Amino acid sequence: MKLAELTAIAKSKNINPGKHSKAELIKAIQAVEGNFECFATAYDGACDQAGCSWREDCFDAARAVKPSIINGLLSIIGKKS
Repeated sequence: MKLAELTAIAKSKNINPGKHSKAELIKAIQAVEGNFECFATAYDGACDQAGCSWREDCFDAARAVKPSIINGLLSIIGKKS
């Protein structure tokens, strides 16, 4: 989903989109809707939220985030990827 569409959804739910990232906006929308604020956390490709509006974008975002998380953790323990 494009940011312009996401901004319109956020505004329709009385969320000020401001300068938030796509992930931050989606998490805010999830919270307002009473859902888990879990966007981009399905690092292993598993998610039990089958009816989620953001499911496909979520998996794509999680795959993009996972390498940076792994590299960050490896740097903390002093190993290279």
